[in-house]
Amino acid sequence: MSAPAMIKALETRGAERRRHGRVKVRLGGKFMLEDRREYPCFTIDVSPGGIAFVAAESAGLGETVVAYLGQIGRVQGVVRRHFAGGFAISMKLPPLKREKLADQLTWIANRHQLGMAEDRRHERIQARYPHTTLTLPGGRECLAKITDFSRSGAALSVAATPDVGVAVTVGSTRAEVVRVLAGGVAVEFARVIPESDFSEDYRL
Repeated sequence: MSAPAMIKALETRGAERRRHGRVKVRLGGKFMLEDRREYPCFTIDVSPGGIAFVAAESAGLGETVVAYLGQIGRVQGVVRRHFAGGFAISMKLPPLKREKLADQLTWIANRHQLGMAEDRRHERIQARYPHTTLTLPGGRECLAKITDFSRSGAALSVAATPDVGVAVTVGSTRAEVVRVLAGGVAVEFARVIPESDFSEDYRL
């Protein structure tokens, strides 16, 4: 490779690294290996080009991993390195998906800098009647307990862990899974509960 070509290649790689600036953020979720086994995980940092995970289990170098992460959803990449307590993947996203992820990361980073939790738009309270059901796509019902809830969403303790983005029903309230938690999920309601109806006696 000629010197000018080498310089151009290095500049291109540098620009690519800058475009893929990493956001240090802790997002909970789970990842699936090629043999379909699933394990919980947390992110250390995320960029449109790769993600570093903390996980009790790991994946082999070169193995394809599919992860479902709160606030981001489904991502897929190839394991490029291991480190103590986790591993990192690289991703090759189409331009539109890369731009969408970059926008999501900017939004998440801004909220973290301002100390704004994603689900704190409304006051969260304890339900007087916490026992309910979580209905999954296909009609399967699971017993669940409302950890707390707000006018726009709820945290549930439940054995089932549907993927982020899945449409569910909490009691009789339609919702969407927005985060996978330890021992449960967080959901966002399809409609905000009217302020006049919102109280600890409200039944989802």
